[in-house]
Amino acid sequence: MSQYSRNNVSLLLFSGLFCATVSLSAQTVMPDTEWRTYGGNLASTRYSSLDQITAQNFGDLELAWTFQTDSFGPRPESNYQVTPLMVGGVIYTTAGSRRALAALDAKTGELLWMHRLDEGERGQQAPRRLSGRGLAYWDDGAAGRILYVTPGYHLVALNASTGDQIPNFGLDGIVDLKRDLDQEIDPVTGEVGLHAAPVVAGNTIIIGAAHAVGGAPVSRENVKGYVRGYDVRTGERKWIFHTIPQPGEYGHETWLNDSWRYTGNTGLWGQVTVDLDLGLAYLPLEMPTGDYYGGHRLGDNLFGDSLVAVDLETGERVWHYQTVHHDVWDLDLPCAPILADITVDGRAIKAIVQPTKQGFLFVFDRVTGEPVWPIEERPVPPSDVPGEVLAPTQPYPTKPPPFDRQGIGLNDLIDFTPALRAEALEVASRFRLGPLYTPPSVATADGTYGTLMIPSSTGGPNWPGGALDPETGIFYIYSKTQVASLGLVNNPERSDMDFIRGRPTGVNAARAALSVSGLPLVKPPWGRITAIDLNVGEILWQVAHGETADRVRDHPALEDFDIPRTGRVGRVGTLVTKTLVIAGDGGVFTSADERQGARLRAYDKLTGQEIDAVFMPSSQTGSPMTYSIDGVQYIVVAVGGGTYAGELLAYRLPELEDDGGD
Repeated sequence: MSQYSRNNVSLLLFSGLFCATVSLSAQTVMPDTEWRTYGGNLASTRYSSLDQITAQNFGDLELAWTFQTDSFGPRPESNYQVTPLMVGGVIYTTAGSRRALAALDAKTGELLWMHRLDEGERGQQAPRRLSGRGLAYWDDGAAGRILYVTPGYHLVALNASTGDQIPNFGLDGIVDLKRDLDQEIDPVTGEVGLHAAPVVAGNTIIIGAAHAVGGAPVSRENVKGYVRGYDVRTGERKWIFHTIPQPGEYGHETWLNDSWRYTGNTGLWGQVTVDLDLGLAYLPLEMPTGDYYGGHRLGDNLFGDSLVAVDLETGERVWHYQTVHHDVWDLDLPCAPILADITVDGRAIKAIVQPTKQGFLFVFDRVTGEPVWPIEERPVPPSDVPGEVLAPTQPYPTKPPPFDRQGIGLNDLIDFTPALRAEALEVASRFRLGPLYTPPSVATADGTYGTLMIPSSTGGPNWPGGALDPETGIFYIYSKTQVASLGLVNNPERSDMDFIRGRPTGVNAARAALSVSGLPLVKPPWGRITAIDLNVGEILWQVAHGETADRVRDHPALEDFDIPRTGRVGRVGTLVTKTLVIAGDGGVFTSADERQGARLRAYDKLTGQEIDAVFMPSSQTGSPMTYSIDGVQYIVVAVGGGTYAGELLAYRLPELEDDGGD
């Protein structure tokens, strides 16, 4: 441990938890430009005005430092989803399978201090484990304060300079988030946690809630994913927003047959956006229990799949919009909405932009909640699943157009060769096809195995969301074109729900696979970046993101074909600077069939032309960020995948050599 000091090590024993803190005073040199929140700012734009790295020199970037996380936990983690912060010359990041917190020198990557909470059985039972997506910083005018949520759902407050717990925050620096949640929760096994970064706005910490994947829940009953605000100084709860309304609360009547009593989820597992001037926090909420069957929770189910604006100080609802009524497709809101000041038909609008998994952008006046462009309620197919009653219509924005494919028909199937086309038709014949919002269906061995859906239940986009250039009003987002199968089965041994997601008895995974000779079932591109001009509500450009994979380019059935750039499936976040759009490859692993590795790519903001790319040893797994210190701009991105353990890569331009002159 020669790379950092062992001084000032404190061991604290409380409430059966073992806590270790290793600390060292951080740098005091102030940087030129920082990255203080998960989304770059409370507007979640993921934008920086830095312009040292340009189209002309992006290809010259070299590694300044790396931070390896394989020793931050009992086993390595490859799905490293963090976006680190940089404040006061220090990088703050979560790391490792136990979600430790590390402070690094922003110029060298040297470890300054780390903090780890060993939560024992509670951490092992957590529904949202591993390193998480980030943390929050609050400036108290002194040393500053770092806040993060552990896998076991504790909120921890640390001195940003030393890593010491804040003694007057909660209980010795820790708030138990399974308490004060307005419901009874087992402190060890209660299924609630958080992967997202907490958000601090003013003096309020906003904490969401996440659960285990809900395609096949063991019960129709679950923990409710309420959202809370905490005092950043004391850790006391300031407010709670009931995402499943209680009797007498707005929206309670949308839960039929008293289903509000036992239904859970409806949490906030993505990121929060805040307008401090308006005093509003914007909450993108998920769907209720379970993901693909709603027969136990009839009604529209507010505030499931809703963007809700609440008062930052009180948590009271100001306005909301439900993007999916009675969701049975797992199309919950996955990512932060983005604040955008735009001009539409000569009218200045304070807007908010919410991407959805199904490839829509919902654009609202963020003051009133009124749509900027009309949103139409259009008829959708009914369900034939016993006990299910779907909403007769769903909302469709008239602008902007969808930024990825929606629904699946025979014309969407792969057709590189007649043989591949024939095999694709055979695979598709086992399933039900249709437009967006075609319902899930009962899977049977002698019938169809379920309903195919594009985008899949993980998007389109997912938790990385998009980025905005506030100077132009152009929005940039990565999305993937991937098929999901929504087949429902009755299995009392697995769940007390009438139906859960699954394959029919006697049908093996190979028979139900959505691939053709190892290739995706549908035509490329499979990953893309789209630029949308929010001032006119139109797509500016769209490009395939990522080179064609070796397994596709070298496929025996395609040896006589010049395969176009296909893009890659992943969960990829974009970064926008004064000069470039930047994003790394997803779906690339360090293995024999991926000889070229991954790339961090830069695009022209107005045309989508790829400018240049630099090597990464594995896939981008966290969204990139940028900062400047001592006049030097850095880009930092988390990578990992397969057997490659999570790692932070910090890029900068080469240092100028001293020519020895006077």
